[in-house]
Amino acid sequence: MDVFRKALGIVKGDRRAYLTINLLYYGIVILAMVYASLDRPTQQALLNSVGAGFVKGPLAQVGQVYEQRQLIQATAVTFAVNLFLGSFVAIMLPSLILPFSGLLVGGVRAVLWGLLFSPTSLEINSQNLVSALFILVLLLLEGQGYVLAMLAAYVQGKAFLSPTSVGETSHARGYLVGLKLAAFLYLLIAVVLILAAIYEAAGVILVYGK
Repeated sequence: MDVFRKALGIVKGDRRAYLTINLLYYGIVILAMVYASLDRPTQQALLNSVGAGFVKGPLAQVGQVYEQRQLIQATAVTFAVNLFLGSFVAIMLPSLILPFSGLLVGGVRAVLWGLLFSPTSLEINSQNLVSALFILVLLLLEGQGYVLAMLAAYVQGKAFLSPTSVGETSHARGYLVGLKLAAFLYLLIAVVLILAAIYEAAGVILVYGK
């Protein structure tokens, strides 16, 4: 429990950055949703491309376990993809090479999410309302994992560029301290993303039956 208290302490210590990232991330998602509602061809082209990726592309394994309604496997694969590819490789790793660059990647993800998850129909009925609620919770839950990953990239970059902010005098020491702080945050990220994976897999397989 101490490690999670440490992670939460890091979030509280950079509360302003955390809130700013939240506002920017979800704000971009909303703006992209609005754009998608005005440009349906672009949204449909993106949906077709993503759908093809789950059939024959790099995410074919994910699509297969969902198609076979394998709840545990779907949860595990979703968690692995979101944690290692979605947060570490896409957001954290670039930031370890070029500080803060992962924040831009996170912004691009927010745009794609908005385009993908914008309602394709404005008709109000029970099915659309259930779908909208499911997507809303998923965006908030899984999105929080990526927001925390962006915060980890920010914390690590700040420690490297401003070592005195973490009580160090050299950039090299600041870089290492930043890595340690990011590692604590990734424990929290893992918890959020496993909850998101359980929710997503259960919703898609048990509710939607896909």
